[in-house]
Amino acid sequence: MQEAPLIAFAHVGKSFDGGRVRAVDDVTLDVAEGEFLAIVGGSGSGKTTLLRLANRLIDADSGSIAIAGEDVRAVDPVSLRRRIGYVFQSGGLFPHMSVADNVGITPTLIGTSAAEISSRVDELLDLVRLERAQFRDRLPHELSGGQRQRVGVARALAARPRIVLMDEPFGALDPLTRDALGDDYRALHNTLGLTTVMITHDMTEAILLADRVAVMRAGILLAQGKPSELSDSDDPYVGELLRTPRRQAERLNVLLPRNGAA
Repeated sequence: MQEAPLIAFAHVGKSFDGGRVRAVDDVTLDVAEGEFLAIVGGSGSGKTTLLRLANRLIDADSGSIAIAGEDVRAVDPVSLRRRIGYVFQSGGLFPHMSVADNVGITPTLIGTSAAEISSRVDELLDLVRLERAQFRDRLPHELSGGQRQRVGVARALAARPRIVLMDEPFGALDPLTRDALGDDYRALHNTLGLTTVMITHDMTEAILLADRVAVMRAGILLAQGKPSELSDSDDPYVGELLRTPRRQAERLNVLLPRNGAA
């Protein structure tokens, strides 16, 4: 018997501007426990709206969304959000709070003791490879983009969530930092047994990090599957997205020496 999905979107719809903008159009999508799903699409594809619907930052107009078999509309939204980690594109840190206070904000809100929070902060800084003594008391403006994003990941993990939602988490970073942080997060996903849904516009990033990829355009889910399975889609937009990393690889093979030397 197949296990029920940890996250289940069933015929979900969401409109804005009095119904004139259909941001999410009849989307049905399951995410298994322990899976890393990437949702790929351009601006206005509805991918971020879908993510925000999952933890009730906004509510669906139609259809249903279930987390661990429970309809999210039956759950207090604040309680729901505290059980789901959320990583924003720019880290989304509170600017006047230290790294330690940013990471500890959710455990503080749910009444965790100060000693336990302090220990958890140290544990998480170790996990995201930030030196405790060096970074604990820094403010966000004193950090690089990559360091802020690592703090954002640590904060998302602070309340030990089963699910982490990530909205373009590495998009604003330089290529080396982006690559390293993507690999580090994927390792954390595996080690901690997380279920991750990541939004990205970059098909290469999705293929390299995710177990499965969903492609959205104009609010519609066009295709979903393992990266190798997406090639079976006959949708021209999906094909174009898949050709991009292939074209890049072919051009790099021509431009870079075969021995890898500069």
